[in-house]
Amino acid sequence: MSTLLTVKDLRVQFPTRTGVVDAVRGVSFTLGRERLGIVGESGSGKSQTGRAIMGLTPPHAKITAETLNFDGIDLLHVSAAERRSLRGNRIAMILQDPKYSLNPVMSIGRQIVETLRTHEKVSKSEARKRALDMLAAVQIRDPERVFDLHPHEVSGGMGQRAMIAMMLVTGPELLIADEPTSALDVTVQLDVLAILDNLVRDRGMGLIFISHDLRLVSSFCDRVIVMYAGRIVEEIAAKDLHNAKHPYTQGLLNCMPKIGADTHPLPVLDRKPEWAA
Repeated sequence: MSTLLTVKDLRVQFPTRTGVVDAVRGVSFTLGRERLGIVGESGSGKSQTGRAIMGLTPPHAKITAETLNFDGIDLLHVSAAERRSLRGNRIAMILQDPKYSLNPVMSIGRQIVETLRTHEKVSKSEARKRALDMLAAVQIRDPERVFDLHPHEVSGGMGQRAMIAMMLVTGPELLIADEPTSALDVTVQLDVLAILDNLVRDRGMGLIFISHDLRLVSSFCDRVIVMYAGRIVEEIAAKDLHNAKHPYTQGLLNCMPKIGADTHPLPVLDRKPEWAA
């Protein structure tokens, strides 16, 4: 399997009035044309890892890495113009909250068409047709109507599907999906996962799937990276996640509800200082 993305010793720091916050600390992994899951609690550095790869980290942050390479392109030293040409075209990211990711003053259809025409030379009519097809593919009923709506006129789940459609319309080679199904009904979740699965299998896309849902990740992904306090504490095949060795991963698994099990008292993580060392 060819390597699409290589990340070695990635670090993301944010200066604050009280000192430097190390959001990502020495993260290393490779990605082929496969489904890689990244799990961990809020604040563990999952999303910041994805944003650093995309080049969406705020300007005041400091990003360093020994290697940050996408298909032979050094993402740390590439020009701003080439970054823009990659972003949304060859590399795309489904952001977590459509309320803050979609432009509130542009219709949903216009945003998808703009994404497509920025990276491909297609006519307005062809772009509109492909946008409508993509809206239908993510299980939006009556895509013609939704095409002309603004983000505040749709539900959170529909906004999430519109965001997914926008990121998939150009057929990226690398997709970073940050909680892409969190606002969706279970049946729509399965449809969206099927779309992502087809892209990985049929087009050879690489997928980084960021999630809190360990069950979903273990059943959908090929490999899983577990992050805690900005670092990777364990990497394991998804099918073997239930046999994880690190006590933090075991703690996350133990906190998952089990049918028929006694839930009193509710399990909590017994964090150890050495996990963050």
